[in-house]
Amino acid sequence: MEQQSIPGGDEAREAAPVRADPELPGPYGVGGYARMLQRELRRRARVLLVGEVSGLGRSRTQAFFDLRDDYGAVPCAIWLNDLERLGLPEDSLRDGAEIVVGGGPDYYPGSAQSSPSFRFRATHLRLAGEGDLLARLAALRRQLESEGLFQLQKRLPRPLLPRTIGVVTAERGAARRDLVAGLERRGWRGTIVWGFAPVQDRHAAPAITTALQDLAARPEVEVIVACRGGGSLADLWAFCDETLCRTVAMLRVPVVSAVGHERDTTLLDDVAAVACSTPTHAAEAAVPLDCTAARGQLGRSAGALERAAQGAVSQRGRHLAALARGPARALQRERLALNQRTREIRAAAARRIGERAAFQRRIAMVVLGRAARRADESVAAAGAARRRDGEALRRSAEAALSRRQEALAQTRVALRAHDPERTLERGYARAEDSEGEPLTSAAGAAAAERLRLRFADGSVGARVEDSEIEREEEA
Repeated sequence: MEQQSIPGGDEAREAAPVRADPELPGPYGVGGYARMLQRELRRRARVLLVGEVSGLGRSRTQAFFDLRDDYGAVPCAIWLNDLERLGLPEDSLRDGAEIVVGGGPDYYPGSAQSSPSFRFRATHLRLAGEGDLLARLAALRRQLESEGLFQLQKRLPRPLLPRTIGVVTAERGAARRDLVAGLERRGWRGTIVWGFAPVQDRHAAPAITTALQDLAARPEVEVIVACRGGGSLADLWAFCDETLCRTVAMLRVPVVSAVGHERDTTLLDDVAAVACSTPTHAAEAAVPLDCTAARGQLGRSAGALERAAQGAVSQRGRHLAALARGPARALQRERLALNQRTREIRAAAARRIGERAAFQRRIAMVVLGRAARRADESVAAAGAARRRDGEALRRSAEAALSRRQEALAQTRVALRAHDPERTLERGYARAEDSEGEPLTSAAGAAAAERLRLRFADGSVGARVEDSEIEREEEA
């Protein structure tokens, strides 16, 4: 692996290390390393960067700012004499401006009294033109389309006559007045929930995103309209923000985009459910039903229905008058037919009752006979089962008694083997004191003096006359 030394003016600080790392070279002096880092950064390729100016500040010799986009930021600086030499209009370099800078990375090593810093040293600066923004817009459009985000909103169902519409726009913009006028021309009498937000600066996109999310969170809002007037692509750039477009694609409520004029196109138009050229067109898209025309059609239909009802009533009245002329004859015919049917029903009912009673008696006899036979069979089966159970219980008791007797005999043999009386029968004797307690040592026997020797067939008295313990002690 190739290793490079770090040249520097301070030889003392670049002397051989006192305690070297076995894997890394050094330690080296900070100043030498900082100057080497500065040279390495200045040798890197010079590039063009595009982004938004943020945190602009000036010193006596340079202007410094952060260049930001949606994915990151780079600290930048430009010498004031280089900035003046560019001949830019006054106030071109300001917070929120979209610019293109050319230059390369630079590093200030600092000193004992000043702090080090990294900057992108700009030598060229210009305002971003339509071409730069269009290139970024085209790339972002391809990315969102490849992810399928252009179709999500278009699949959402839109109500024919929404009761509540959410609107995101500037509070004092002309687009607000145009939208309200368009809704009034359609005769819509619903509720508008306003979500006011700035529509042109670097804070516009987050504010619009928040307003859309707040409106979508309200359950009564059925459709949302995002609108503003026309302008350049830079003025409408907030509606091309990636975060805003992704948020709109994921909303549960359909969004109608009405940004700019007919020739203006933003990325929000591709993501939204409907893209409209003007706020008036947006009013028609948000309320597809023309309420004024619908009310007129409803009135005409109501008049036609009333006339049809009057004609039907007249026709039914004439028919009823014709029927009223012969009610007595019709009543007499129906009375005769009813009497005849009554007699037939009575005769049929009597016959049916008799047949039903006879059938029930036959069924009852058959059922009772079958029940008696089943009862006899059940009693016989129960007796046989009880006899079988008794025999099984007797055999089980005899087997259990036999097993218990065998276990008792085995236990008696085991107890007999451990009985101390058996030991006495083999010629051994047990020494006891006068109270019948066993003596287990010679010292205990010597202390008792008089004792009894117990044999298998009886016991005899004894007295201790000689003790080996005493002789051992005397010796």
